[in-house]
This record gives sequence, structure tokens and C-alpha cells, in this order.
Amino acid sequence: MYVYEVEQKLRIQDTQGVRRELAELDAVWAAPVRQVDRYLAHPCRDFATTDEALRIRSVGSVNCITYKGPKLDQLTKTRREIELSIADGPVGATDFVGLLEALGFQPVADVCKQRTAATFTWQSRQVEVALDDVDNVGLFAELETSADDENLDAARQSIQALAARLGLTDVERRSYLELLLEG
Repeated sequence: MYVYEVEQKLRIQDTQGVRRELAELDAVWAAPVRQVDRYLAHPCRDFATTDEALRIRSVGSVNCITYKGPKLDQLTKTRREIELSIADGPVGATDFVGLLEALGFQPVADVCKQRTAATFTWQSRQVEVALDDVDNVGLFAELETSADDENLDAARQSIQALAARLGLTDVERRSYLELLLEG
């Protein structure tokens, strides 16, 4: 049984209105962080065609590698996600990219963003909302929860209901990488 990331990304004009709505839901905010996501292309498969992604994410000195599978529906960005820690620090990220390059992967682009995240309970499920200011792309809110096979439809409906509750309607299904490359 897989665990899926159930996510909806929405364009926003400002973060303050979203923050006011989230205050009514007792959201607990984390400190803002700077994230750098380095995306890599597979040597034999076109991730743009298969709707997959492989990235190395660095937040301060903490690094991880994430595989994102194809989106499973047309309304949300529900997909299988596998994330693993890798060695900390700039050398850890650089060495891991070097290993992938030795296997034939090629760097595509870096997506840099300032992220402020909040967590709270919505319809009996743990939800994270991230307010992202993405360099050269814009402002977004990402609503996210996790679900297994049995709870996938309920999780999708819950995330869509949360977007409606927050008054967010400008759904964006493209990844930040796609938006950056198209820009």
C-alpha cells in the first residue's frame, strides 16, 4: 500500500489574506525557510512526458532527494512521493548530484523559494499549508495532506473543500519547475 501526497497549488495575490483565513483555523506557523530544489533529468526517460520529477532539496544544511510520480487525477496534484535524507551540508548535496550525474542524470534547473508553512487539523486530517514566494515565478499557496489507497478520495475532497473555505480558486497544476522553464 502506497502513501500519496494529496496537494493542490493555487496562485495568490498576497499572503496576508490567506494568513488571516488560516488564523481562524488555528494554524500553527513555522519560521520561514529558504528552499533550493535542484531538478534532474533521467538519462532514458523524459520526465516532462511521464509527469515525474527527481529533485535534491536543500533547506539550510539539510538535504533530501525526492521522487514524485505522475499525477493521478485532473483536479489535484495527487501523486506517489518517495523522500529520503541524504548527507547534510553543501558537500552532501553536491556529492549526491555528482553520483546521479555519473549515472547519466543531468541537471535541469534550480527552483528557489521562500516558504512559510503552517499545520492544523481540517476535517479530521493533518494538513500543511505552504505560502511560497518562488523566484521568477510568483506567489502560491500549497495545500497538502497524505493518504493511503483507502482514503485517497476523501483526502482529495478535503483539500478541495479547504481551498474553497480559504477562498482560493486559481488552481495551478504545473510544477514550479514547469512554470520557471516556461517563463
